[in-house]
Amino acid sequence: MKRILTIILLISPAFFWAQSEPQQFVLFDVEFTYTKQDADTSSPSQSHYYVTGDKLNPNIPKDWTTPVDFRNGTVHIRIEVQEKPVGSEPTKWTLCYIPNHGQGNGYGCTGSDLYLEEGIYEKDVPMTEFWENESIIWSEGIKQMDLVIKDDSGGQGHAHKRKDFEKFFPTKVRITMVQVAKGVNYDPTLLTN
Repeated sequence: MKRILTIILLISPAFFWAQSEPQQFVLFDVEFTYTKQDADTSSPSQSHYYVTGDKLNPNIPKDWTTPVDFRNGTVHIRIEVQEKPVGSEPTKWTLCYIPNHGQGNGYGCTGSDLYLEEGIYEKDVPMTEFWENESIIWSEGIKQMDLVIKDDSGGQGHAHKRKDFEKFFPTKVRITMVQVAKGVNYDPTLLTN
């Protein structure tokens, strides 16, 4: 009995607290129709859909590093393309984390895979392997997400700039991002239908 008690006392109380904290959470789950006019008039930047306020999960941790390490975990990206213009034009959404406090360029972005047709597309991305992820001060959290519709030409391929913009608009999508702690596997039951 003494030996068991000794082992329990050697385990940090923080261990038990971290184990009771959620190991994954839905960052946001938004469904929207996006038109050329929406892209032209989004402010402050064109081709952006802004996920702010009540569109974000109100229980986002203020610190993504402790007691649960989401910063070194993964993000599960799910995009359901419900409507897309005919023509199979390669399209993607860049998904940018806008922090409360940044460094360097001040934000970082991951993204969906390129898609050609309507359907559901999912992937997992390590939080340390996307563009400028080190520009976010993860211990101070994020304040919004910027979703940017693009073509397949790279970082500056904003769809609204294309002469053939009708290949991208209008579109209807549901985009969901689930943050998964380091060492944990994504649990699809977290998403609602």
